[in-house]
Amino acid sequence: MPVKALGNVLVLCAIAVVIFAAFVLVGLDGWTYYTTPAAVRGYTSAHQVLRPAGRVGHLFGVGGFVLMLFPIAYSVRKKVRRFRDAGSLKTWLEVHVFCGIFGPVLVTFHTAFKFNGIVSAAYWSMVVVVLSGFVGRYLFVRIPRSIRGHELTQAELDERALQLSRELSAAALPEKLLADIEAFERRVAPPHGAPSFAVLFLGEISMLREIRRFRRMVEQRAVAAELHHNVIEVAAERAMLVRRIAYLKKTKTLFDLWHVFHMPLVYIMFVIVLMHVAVTMYMGYVPFMD
Repeated sequence: MPVKALGNVLVLCAIAVVIFAAFVLVGLDGWTYYTTPAAVRGYTSAHQVLRPAGRVGHLFGVGGFVLMLFPIAYSVRKKVRRFRDAGSLKTWLEVHVFCGIFGPVLVTFHTAFKFNGIVSAAYWSMVVVVLSGFVGRYLFVRIPRSIRGHELTQAELDERALQLSRELSAAALPEKLLADIEAFERRVAPPHGAPSFAVLFLGEISMLREIRRFRRMVEQRAVAAELHHNVIEVAAERAMLVRRIAYLKKTKTLFDLWHVFHMPLVYIMFVIVLMHVAVTMYMGYVPFMD
């Protein structure tokens, strides 16, 4: 699973959130409504529209709930054998990430930024699930995968690392450039022994910094632009792959532990949300029927 693919989804999420927030805050006069003290919001012109039981406010809640159901489809796609050929796991994960972020944004506006009673329990359980999801995403993208999202075996990883080494060896690079590559690989080489949790999480920051440094160093060499671009890409991919191979066992262990923590939170969240929906309907706040 390329990290870039999920990075693009996060950018798409950010754009969608900005557009949606601008529409609500400016187009529907939400800024005035949400910044008005709760005790006197009922006197604002947007109250009947944006309050949780309002037509648009209710739509935010329904839409957010529906989007939050989509991540369940991702779990079904991943675990049920019958659906394993229903599109690439990468695409399903991208949809999972988008819905898992944009859905809670809709729910936040549905609450009109008022958190009390069972609404508070439902909302904050959702926030914990979302934050936990970011941790899961961080671990997931650090387990090397194929283009379709299937986890690569140790043999496949070793073969890919060897292939990248061959590509560098076959490039007939100048000696100074080869020295730069060797120095870069020494700086980013994973430490011997079992990696600590701190190294696993913070080492990625150091790796990205070293890649930028290596890029600047190679670009200063008097070689063709296409050649130094290929050298940077291959050397960086190989260094990242070697690092993730070294940390693979630890990463998988953390990912399994994350599942044990994350899934019960998801179930608890949906139970609380369904209680909220049931109470809302019992009280007569049926969407679009008032």
